[in-house]
Amino acid sequence: MRIVMGAQNCGFGPAAELVAVSRLLPGHHRVFVGDGVAASFACRNADAFDVIHVMSRSEPVQAAALDALLASCDQVVSVMDAELALRAVVAGRPVVMVDSLFGFWRAERPLAAIGALCAGLPRSSFTAADRHLAPLSAHERVLAAHLLARHGIVQNFPGVTDRTAAFAALGTGPVTHLSGPLIDLAGVGDVPRGGAPEYDLLINIGGFRNFLLDFDVNNDYLRLLDRWIPDLLRDWPRFPRVLVCGGPFGGRRERSYETAGRRADCRLLPQRALLRQVASVPHYLLAPGLTALHEALALGRLPLGLHEQHYAHLFTVRGLGATLFGRAAGRFADVLPGRRIPEDDVAGTAALVRTAARVRADDTLYALFRRTLNERIEDHVALTAAQRDHGVEELRGVLGGPPLPSVLATVFGETADGARVG
Repeated sequence: MRIVMGAQNCGFGPAAELVAVSRLLPGHHRVFVGDGVAASFACRNADAFDVIHVMSRSEPVQAAALDALLASCDQVVSVMDAELALRAVVAGRPVVMVDSLFGFWRAERPLAAIGALCAGLPRSSFTAADRHLAPLSAHERVLAAHLLARHGIVQNFPGVTDRTAAFAALGTGPVTHLSGPLIDLAGVGDVPRGGAPEYDLLINIGGFRNFLLDFDVNNDYLRLLDRWIPDLLRDWPRFPRVLVCGGPFGGRRERSYETAGRRADCRLLPQRALLRQVASVPHYLLAPGLTALHEALALGRLPLGLHEQHYAHLFTVRGLGATLFGRAAGRFADVLPGRRIPEDDVAGTAALVRTAARVRADDTLYALFRRTLNERIEDHVALTAAQRDHGVEELRGVLGGPPLPSVLATVFGETADGARVG
């Protein structure tokens, strides 16, 4: 079976989840399509696909080539990529919508109203279908993509079961399957344990790019890190070797800091190489994305969450607020406790960009940022092995669900005659 696959261009999370799904479908011809940060991640993990097409849908010729690919395939897998799903539906192809943020998408109108709009979708062309869904917000379009899909695979998180119940109550739309972690389980399983660590501290800031953030635009969070990392080296003699990993440090963007005889290397690693670092490094800080968090938990590691880059990080930490991880995570509220972040993806992310800029530029606020983050790191490194294990098991209990391989076996067993995972 020929499967066309793509992922939303928001950080590395969606692309990492697509890689995880693709690695569990080796018996099929897996064709990646996309550009931006998703394509960058796919190319760095090229062994997960049979073919990679880097193409921009904003270019008419490439968009037409994508539509031709969709028309010739048997199945489409979309990780939160609403446009890819819509193009597939117009092409008459069955869609599996994979979603690690199913409970995150905000709907200003009733789900039934979105369902009614989907029921009347014109399928004569993508332009007509896209125009028909124009009244929907970006978040509502992801929900519409789910309603238009044949199957949904949704990662567990507090609130997800309420939304799956709401979908089921409509009596139309996809068969929605609850799943545990959407991660590269084979890669995690192959990581050697107990090896000598190459670094003393790992800081994983993820892919960083999304609809607003970029390496050179709205990059105040990265500029704040530029100011803070040398101070981290000064403040923490126990971390003489630091690895800072993420999308902003690929290729010629690699760099290093050396302060007080200590060194921080900023690099972008392939996913499985990063997993090896997660497994071996004594201490781990991460931007609070769910994929990176699930990978850490699968390796038995309890990381410390860094301050929020965007609104989804705020949502994640808030949703896990009853756990040790959620309580311990760094947050800009430590520095500006009265600052209100809008409950909106775009406006909330923009507010966090402005907050990072203000903290970086104001010496008094930066000093508070540095001190409070040091306090959180100090509390984290002081945790006993038993406390760390409890924190891991606590999160696994909140976030667990049916294993992804069994979910995929069910989905692909139903969507194609004779198709089976592996």
